[in-house]
Amino acid sequence: MNPSTSPHDQQELRSWLNLTLPAGIGPRKQQQLLRAFGHPDAVFDAGLSAVAGLVGIKLAESLFDGRNNEAQQALIATTLAWLSEPGHHIVTLADRDYPQRLLESDDPPSLLYINGDPAYLNRAAIGIVGSRNATPQGIENALAFSRVLADAGFTIISGLALGIDAAAHEGAIRSEAASGTIAIIGTGIDRVYPSSNKKLAHVVTGKGCIISEFPLGTAATASNFPRRNRLIAGLSQACLVVEAAPASGSLITARLAGELGRDLFAIPGSIHAPQYKGCHALIKQGAKLVECAQDILEELRPQAATQSATPEPAPDKPEHAPLIAALGHDPCTLDQLISRSGLTADAVLAMLTELSLEGVVTNLPGGRYQRLIRS
Repeated sequence: MNPSTSPHDQQELRSWLNLTLPAGIGPRKQQQLLRAFGHPDAVFDAGLSAVAGLVGIKLAESLFDGRNNEAQQALIATTLAWLSEPGHHIVTLADRDYPQRLLESDDPPSLLYINGDPAYLNRAAIGIVGSRNATPQGIENALAFSRVLADAGFTIISGLALGIDAAAHEGAIRSEAASGTIAIIGTGIDRVYPSSNKKLAHVVTGKGCIISEFPLGTAATASNFPRRNRLIAGLSQACLVVEAAPASGSLITARLAGELGRDLFAIPGSIHAPQYKGCHALIKQGAKLVECAQDILEELRPQAATQSATPEPAPDKPEHAPLIAALGHDPCTLDQLISRSGLTADAVLAMLTELSLEGVVTNLPGGRYQRLIRS
């Protein structure tokens, strides 16, 4: 929604903002009012008494007083100015661009602030979450899984935090496919938290979008992030937890994803590593253990699983056979491939280039390579 289209649209948006900005009237109360009256304009037209009958007199007074509150009206003016800039959008429950998967939750935001392309909101998507204090291996896993899943056509959703989140966005950005990535943040759309991810945030807006349900200017507070996590779970059709300590916020996302009936995946690790205790707990509770991105693709695409169970075709070129055999199914370095195959470094590099172009091999972080199973 862009207020420059007509005065009527701008006035309509003002009504949505007046409904959502007052403190204490969260998504559930807003839904209650919209179900009863049908539209923000109708909520205010109904009058204080009728609204108080649904949400109580204090919240009703807060709602109606907001239309005359100087600070709230100044924020609306600031929001409309922000919205007039290229790439900035607000999508409400009444808009066709509103993400359909969020409607499956019992408290979808009444509106979303978006920086980037709203078209990504309704694409096939996988959430990837994990620890802020990620291990180097966890970062590599997030990058590799994200890139392969993006190559397969899935938009990658995460929370723009340090560690696993940032790596998940980065992996999607590195994909040659136009699957894109969505960052869901726990601050106002005009802020980046942590500030060290400003460069990444800028790239995300060009390769997908950043979204927030919080008003402009909202600072990062602890209570905002569980709300952010519910949107990651709601927008995703499946969720992958890469690393998670026992009390990790990623487990909140996983729990919410499970409550919504989303497919839930977790990567196992050392039984001695605290960063994997949460993942192991999820696996014990029924999350699917995954060792490579192909495990997720086979689960989400039954046809691919059936095809991969049949013998794989022979290499298109017989001379590639030794290198294919040396690759196996786990990531390996160039030196390992040279040692296993008995080929020269030049020959291995030339073949890897050909196989990458054919979609048989993918490059992983750290100078490693992995074979992809072709469906």
